[in-house]
Amino acid sequence: MTRYTDKIALVTGGTSGMGLATARRLIAEGAQVVITGRTAERVRATAAELGPKAIGIAADTADLTALDALADTVTDRFGRLDLVFANAGTGTFAPFTDITETAFDHTIAVNLKGVFFTVQKTLPLLTDGAAIVLNASWTLHRADGALTLYAATKAAVHNLARTLATELGPRGIRVNSISPGYIDTPMSAAAMSAEFATMAAGRVIAGRFGRAEEIAALVAFLGSAEASYITGQDIVVDGGLVAAFPQ
Repeated sequence: MTRYTDKIALVTGGTSGMGLATARRLIAEGAQVVITGRTAERVRATAAELGPKAIGIAADTADLTALDALADTVTDRFGRLDLVFANAGTGTFAPFTDITETAFDHTIAVNLKGVFFTVQKTLPLLTDGAAIVLNASWTLHRADGALTLYAATKAAVHNLARTLATELGPRGIRVNSISPGYIDTPMSAAAMSAEFATMAAGRVIAGRFGRAEEIAALVAFLGSAEASYITGQDIVVDGGLVAAFPQ
């Protein structure tokens, strides 16, 4: 497929999991992709693995100075962006009463502030008709008592997608969020015991965790002209997790 020939895309949190899979997919479809991550060495190694159509920029999305530098680098190298996938995020998984102010501030800084300012700082680079995809979560649609803080930030991310879709609509810029369910990534593996993962998969109609490549396929679609009439939406990709209980 060549949907992204001559297109420039930014993928934050692009060194692993859903971000890395999306970068691979976009490159395979012809895009030049900018990936970010917090660790310079890891960003360089991942960009080298992805090949000549990838460049890596170390940037903590919760740091506005780093986001300014990111925007400056993209301006100097390419002068524009056609797709932004604001994917970088973190998880704080604890009961409501156990969440500390430090955990609260960190989660808000990465999951909401980081997404908000990633879009704001890169907006001048977006071409008319470009697309923005924000990574939200299935927790928008089905409550889990251990995910209070995480779910609140992801709900804010989806609301941001809707309001930005309204504000940027006159430029033809489409903004959507995606809500992945349980996805097999290094981050999810680190957060779950084997016993919990088995239980979680049992809550899914499909009977399994999703693959990062399945998220990448959705992002690539939403960023393409094939999704030209989709904006302000949240697309759930969760194997049926929030739709119904397995039989």
